[in-house]
Amino acid sequence: KELLELVLGVSIESVQVNKEKSIVYHPEFKGIRLDVVANDTKKTHYNVEMQALSHSALGRRTRYYHSQIDMELIAAGKKYEELPDSFVIFICDFDPFGYEKYQYSFRNRCTESAEAELDDGNVTILLSTKGKNKDEVSDKLVKFLQFAAADLDTSKGDFGDEFVGKLQQTIQKIKVNREMGERFMIWEEMMEQAKIDGKVESVLDFLSELGEIPEELENIIESERNSEVLMGWMKIAIQSRSIEEFTENM
Repeated sequence: KELLELVLGVSIESVQVNKEKSIVYHPEFKGIRLDVVANDTKKTHYNVEMQALSHSALGRRTRYYHSQIDMELIAAGKKYEELPDSFVIFICDFDPFGYEKYQYSFRNRCTESAEAELDDGNVTILLSTKGKNKDEVSDKLVKFLQFAAADLDTSKGDFGDEFVGKLQQTIQKIKVNREMGERFMIWEEMMEQAKIDGKVESVLDFLSELGEIPEELENIIESERNSEVLMGWMKIAIQSRSIEEFTENM
């Protein structure tokens, strides 16, 4: 709730949160796993994602997330006016556009007239830990993003912010609570798995720009669990001019 209020600059009465929600409507089509999904008393839906690695199709990824979330928000026979607003928020540990902004917000606008608004209720926000425009955003948002980007030792320091302090206290309680110890270890394993999955997806994203990926090659990449190997393949994919060149050098 505090994070959403911080990012959106509005007061939210309350939110209901679901964590790690998977949406798969058909086995032949790409499903998604949402990190955090929340909705408030106005039925507005929020999806918050952590994005550690840059992807070439990040904008299209947010578009797909919006479409999948919308599938669950209106029942058959209901009017389109009942479709609630939805926000897709990515917290990126990189600058997705290179303009050194802490926050990039997007709404659909008319090309021919700046005054005409589509009013489709979809908002996409990309937060960047690499921003430099402190004078254009709140100090609280900057400190939160600095905390999000911090390594283990730095994250324990004093950020001079109440919200960050709450996050630090919560993390510390989880670590020292014996009942949560096993869950925390599982969480660390899941985070490591998420990093590997992210690298696999990055390799496939870069290769898809070179052409259609052979099924055998895709299976090899998806089955690789070594983070260093995947990072090497990612570098090769970036430098390759064709699928064949990648295959020869991998």
